[in-house]
Formats: sequence, structure tokens, C-alpha cells
Amino acid sequence: MTLEFLLTSLVIVASPGTGAIFTVAAGLSGGVRASLVTAFGCTLGILPHMLAAVSGLAAVLHASALAFQTLKYLGVAYLLFMAWAMFRDRSLLSLDAESCDRSVRQVIVSAILINLLNPKLSIFFFAFLPQFVGPDEPSPVGRMLELSLVFMALTFVVFSAYGAFAAAVRRHVIASASVQTWMRRGFSAAFAGLAAQLALAQR
Repeated sequence: MTLEFLLTSLVIVASPGTGAIFTVAAGLSGGVRASLVTAFGCTLGILPHMLAAVSGLAAVLHASALAFQTLKYLGVAYLLFMAWAMFRDRSLLSLDAESCDRSVRQVIVSAILINLLNPKLSIFFFAFLPQFVGPDEPSPVGRMLELSLVFMALTFVVFSAYGAFAAAVRRHVIASASVQTWMRRGFSAAFAGLAAQLALAQR
């Protein structure tokens, strides 16, 4: 495990994206527990991409325009759905409900879908991981799995930190109905912007 890999992974994970925004939204709406559950779900959403990269399926995704476009537009549709649902939500948050109305299973499934329906993540693993696997590595698959697990651990830690911070300022958000309204509009716009960014993404 090199310092270069850890630093590069940390920069990539810490960069704001769909998973980070979803975790922050969960922290603001449901508190620390909700943010941790969401961070866990986003981390689980990396698993299929990791396995695709290790098994070589990412190469197929990279080579097949149809496969890439299909997965990409499924991701775009889901992000737009998230944006619309958040924009239409008119409920007010309260400190009495530390857990959201949604079940843990629903939160985890939504978080997994956020990362699962992003073909760029598979391409990222396909292009990123091999750079840290030497040509003389006796077990390249094992090495890629090891690096992937470290990347997932960093994802969970960083996303949990984002969510915990959001939960810490939750009381100030809840104190103002107008702040809640603008917060939801902001997250809705963020998801719509990420959908547009994904729609324009190229292999």
C-alpha cells in the first residue's frame, strides 16, 4: 500500500459527488444514524464496480457503447427522480424524529443505487486500480481486491464525516422553515446538475 494510492484515493473520495451529497442530505434530515446508514449504503454501492473491474467486466462496459449508454441513462433517470422527489417534499424536519420515516433498508437501497447506476465508477476502477498493481505482482487480482477494500473503507470514513457534520448543524437548519425549503431546493438542483453531468459523460 503506497502513500500515493492513499492520497489519490482520498482526493477522489472527498470530491463532492452523488454519494457525498446524498449522505449530507441524510445527515441533515435524519441525524447521525441516518448519515451512517447512508454512508454504508454508498460504500456497498462500490462493490459491483469493484467486482466488474477485477473480473474484466469494466472492459466490456468501456468497449460497448450500448452497455455504457444504457447504464448511464438509468443513472440519469434515477438522479432526476431523486431531484424531483426532493423538490416536491414539503415536510418539515423535527428533532423528535432522529430516524427518518424511511426504513434502514430503503435508505441503504437508495444509497446503493446512487453509486450502482454510475458507469463512470466502473471505468474509474478499470483505469485507476491497475496503475497501482505492478507488472511483477504475483497475485494481481488479490492486490486489486486489497486496494478496492481500502478505497471502500476511505469512502465510508469520509462520507460518515460529511454526514456527521451535516447532523451537527441540523438543529440550526430545523430552526428555520425557510432554510429547510432552500436546502431542499439546493439538494434538488445538485442532483439535477449531477444528472446533467452524467448525461454528458463520455466513455
